[in-house]
Amino acid sequence: MAEQKLAAEVRTEFGKGFARRARMEGRIPAVIYGHGAEPIHITLPAKATTLAVRVSNALLALDINGEQHLALVKDIQRNPIKQIIEHLDLLTVRTGEKVTVDVPVHLTGEVAPGTAYNQEMTVVSLEAEATHLPTAVEVSIEGRTAGQHIHASDLVLPTGSTLLADPESLVVNISEATEESTEEASEAAAE
Repeated sequence: MAEQKLAAEVRTEFGKGFARRARMEGRIPAVIYGHGAEPIHITLPAKATTLAVRVSNALLALDINGEQHLALVKDIQRNPIKQIIEHLDLLTVRTGEKVTVDVPVHLTGEVAPGTAYNQEMTVVSLEAEATHLPTAVEVSIEGRTAGQHIHASDLVLPTGSTLLADPESLVVNISEATEESTEEASEAAAE
């Protein structure tokens, strides 16, 4: 995944009042921490930041007063009603450094007729280089029959990634379709 470049401004004010004013000016308060350094309190442009963090594990290249920082989004606080970003927690990373991330599991294909699948794991923990984070792990269920299972050890991981989850963890379970789900599918097709 490519890093998103953003211009950040150091902030010296804190608290709710400052945060509200910053958001009204189109800025998002954030803090960068990690590697034993003192936290850096900044504000980021709201629109560009919102677009940059739409993907999971977004890597940001921040320009703070001419100084470059690489940071990984660790936490996003959103307004529960409006869903706008209110604050970001960023973890500073270095090029070549390995980090632990949770990556979504995407299923591709269709199971064999008369079967159904249940996705047990929607995300999997991986260790990957900070500048080459995978966006997803794809799992093919094409033609799988009842009784087949896909475990974490069966996943084809992106190059440079290491599985941190238990290799015996069940990712997808394929079973016989129940009569109820078959009837619902034929009713949906009739409509």
